[in-house]
Amino acid sequence: MNCPPALDALLTRYSVGPKHLVEPGPNDEELALMVQAALRAPDHAELVPYRFKLVRGAAKPGMAALFADAARAAGKGEEGAALDAERALKPPLTVAVIARIDLGHPQVPAHEQWAAVGGAISNFLTAAHLLGFGGKMLSGAKVRNPAIAAAFCEPGETLLGAGHAGAQTCGSSSQT
Repeated sequence: MNCPPALDALLTRYSVGPKHLVEPGPNDEELALMVQAALRAPDHAELVPYRFKLVRGAAKPGMAALFADAARAAGKGEEGAALDAERALKPPLTVAVIARIDLGHPQVPAHEQWAAVGGAISNFLTAAHLLGFGGKMLSGAKVRNPAIAAAFCEPGETLLGAGHAGAQTCGSSSQT
């Protein structure tokens, strides 16, 4: 079968972990395109039940300190805290994905709003790939840490995870 170029490009996308991402990260124009792609996700009633918060440049050390504190709160020693801080500093761009689900919406049940969030994440990472960047979405214990969640979320919001994007180091790939 002759695969259209756009579908062929989509089929080459795979997750690239933050440890395999290096500078340069997406510039402002590329980020605007990635966000525009996210906004094209299916979204019943156009609620946009999510927002993205960028962490790059001078903001990265603050996030690294939050990650180190969270590691200590989870019982990790100083070596573990230092490793978590280093992981926060590595990718050129981290994007906190914040969901704001309206549980009482009269037309759009919560599961449809969560689907919109997932679609936005997928479109954002696919756009990053099509622009030549690697990327991956991560969640886990860090996003459930109250101090980290409070740093990114307003009342009623949920920190879903962190997307990472940047140039790929040679030989980096994972099929996730």
